[in-house]
Amino acid sequence: MPTGVHLRDVREQLFGAAERLLAEGGPSALTSRAVTAEAGVAKGVLHRHFDDFDAFLAEFVLDRVNKMDARAEALLNAAGSGSVVDNLAEAITAVFGSVAVAIVALVTFRDDLRRRLRETWPAGVPVLTDAAIMIRNYLERERELGRVGGIDPDGAAPMLVGTGHLLFADREAPPSADAVRRMVASVVTPDLDKND
Repeated sequence: MPTGVHLRDVREQLFGAAERLLAEGGPSALTSRAVTAEAGVAKGVLHRHFDDFDAFLAEFVLDRVNKMDARAEALLNAAGSGSVVDNLAEAITAVFGSVAVAIVALVTFRDDLRRRLRETWPAGVPVLTDAAIMIRNYLERERELGRVGGIDPDGAAPMLVGTGHLLFADREAPPSADAVRRMVASVVTPDLDKND
């Protein structure tokens, strides 16, 4: 592999490679050699941009969490329109239909990565915590609009994230849209949107 080739965005190239490997092979598939090979770059490129492999993985995880910002904004902007259950089901499917489930496994799998993440992320698993914040903010807005009754967003959001994670984890195929919607409806309020 030539080393003098100019790489436009080597970080995103490496992160994209890590995401593909993680989605296809799980945490054990992620090695610095596998990432650079998948990215099509020289072996030393990763270590020229990151202190070590766990520093790379920490930046990768945080980058993927930051990519959820657009999803969070879209969900918040949906408050007051459409069905609450459908809005939440779509958001949960977008989060867990991505590499989020595999990131949870990665963070659980690597002790040094967890320690590294604690330096910038004080509690919880980054993708799950961010998803819970996104859902809590949405539910607070919907409660202000009177569309979810007296629901407690601080309690419902982690329930939705935890149950959503269980629905999507360890499956060959993702759950059906109807299964996600039923789960959301049962957590948000049993009577909400039952005529939709």
